[in-house]
Amino acid sequence: MSFSDLQLRGKATVEAWLHKSANRYLVVRRRDAEDLVLTTASRAAQARETSSVTSRLLVALMQQDPVRDVVDDVIPQVFPWVSFLSSDEAREFVIELTSTMKAAESIDNPAPVAQLIDAWRHTAEVLADPELVSVLAAPSDGDFGSVPLPGTDR
Repeated sequence: MSFSDLQLRGKATVEAWLHKSANRYLVVRRRDAEDLVLTTASRAAQARETSSVTSRLLVALMQQDPVRDVVDDVIPQVFPWVSFLSSDEAREFVIELTSTMKAAESIDNPAPVAQLIDAWRHTAEVLADPELVSVLAAPSDGDFGSVPLPGTDR
């Protein structure tokens, strides 16, 4: 549904969606911005609770040595790109993922977990490209100065 339709026929549109929608998500498409997802408060609470339980369960399981070994074997099935990391890097990823999931769950914000996964995926992408690894590992001609913070102009 378009954002304009929602604005013009708001209540009728939402009522119709609530009565027919099996998954209770309504995607509102916007022309010049990211789409929005409209859902019920109960559905959002269910999604939050499910995510929270999953995070807490993984963190608790990672505290057990036998499970930690199993997780090391399972991680490549969940994140196939881990195969481009060394075993130490893969283990570091799992440790960071576990601690970030615990911290993110405590503040009810999944963004740090997504950011961590994205950063490690990009690391694997670099390591998967021998030419890029060679360029990055080669000595440089010196210091190229400071790097500006993201979102700032030089």
